[in-house]
Amino acid sequence: MENQTSDENWMTDVVEIVPNWESEMIGFNQGTMAVLIGMIILVLIARQLSLLLMPRLFKTMCEKSPMADLAIRGSSTALGTAIGAGLLTLISVELIASDSTLMPELISIWLPSIAKVTMLVALMMWALRLTGIVQSVVEYWDDDDELDGSEKTLISAVESVLRFCIVVFGSIFIADALHFDLTTMVAGLGITGLALALAAKDSIANIFGAATVLLDRPFRVGDWIIAAGAEGEVIMISLRTTLLRTSMDTVITIPNASLTNQSIENFGKRRWRRYRPVLSLDLDSNPDAVQTFCEDVESLIQNDENTMKEDDSWAKVTGIVKDSIEVSCNIYWDVEGGADERAAKQDWLLNVARIAKKNKVEFFEPRNRNQRTLN
Repeated sequence: MENQTSDENWMTDVVEIVPNWESEMIGFNQGTMAVLIGMIILVLIARQLSLLLMPRLFKTMCEKSPMADLAIRGSSTALGTAIGAGLLTLISVELIASDSTLMPELISIWLPSIAKVTMLVALMMWALRLTGIVQSVVEYWDDDDELDGSEKTLISAVESVLRFCIVVFGSIFIADALHFDLTTMVAGLGITGLALALAAKDSIANIFGAATVLLDRPFRVGDWIIAAGAEGEVIMISLRTTLLRTSMDTVITIPNASLTNQSIENFGKRRWRRYRPVLSLDLDSNPDAVQTFCEDVESLIQNDENTMKEDDSWAKVTGIVKDSIEVSCNIYWDVEGGADERAAKQDWLLNVARIAKKNKVEFFEPRNRNQRTLN
């Protein structure tokens, strides 16, 4: 009898310890509250796991490209939030389907939608931030570890198109998650389509202009161009505009629509760089020495590794004026850009100075001429 009484007391103590899951708290029974808290904890765990795992999965790329590391780490938070919100959506739908009395009616209607919208917005943020990895992917597969103009143009175009698609399709999915009638919206767009087209005609023209630029490729990122009354280096080609950096280090924004109906002068398309220096030698120079000097300079031009069109490259005396002997040079160089051209000019001019010194030929100097006249 005493043992039976002890057992009953023990059971009473256990019942007092175990909470009553049917009692309500702010409209929820305690069991549902425990499930919701568990789901929130699950969201936080998924978020932290994403922050830890994403950089490890792309470890090689992150180590090679700081930009990739920044993009992946920056997007990991959004991806973790999206995963957690997706799990919250699935669990909440299952709970409501199994027992509609678990939550207040208003919460049971909006909780799955809010979780789904949160998931979609987080996915959009993740995708938008991850577009920065496009350049890192191109750099990862690039053999020479240096991006040329075509690759930079491709990166700019792909990033712009990806952002546009992400925003458009993401907005459609979010509208669907909020239970907007997409059929009615599309019909409404048909009614107001003309007004929207007129209002957005400049933007549409710019998008078609960007498509024309990317397909025809009149220039690429890194080229120096003159277009729409502006001159500078192309630094970015987006869906709406093209950016030029001028020689004054300012940035000019040109709408792409204006590039389709105006002429574009592209210095980057040059097959060669022509250099036509005139060397002024002292009028008292020995003619034989001048002739040898010209022959050596012409040999220097012909043997330069950058020289092309050798038959049209020369160095000849083209005039004798009042104070000097004029030696004109015609040079065609195959160099990639301005920096290479400047380096080639420097090497060539210094070699010309060495040839002049070897042949004891002096360049014309007005002060020397004046000094000799006074003497």
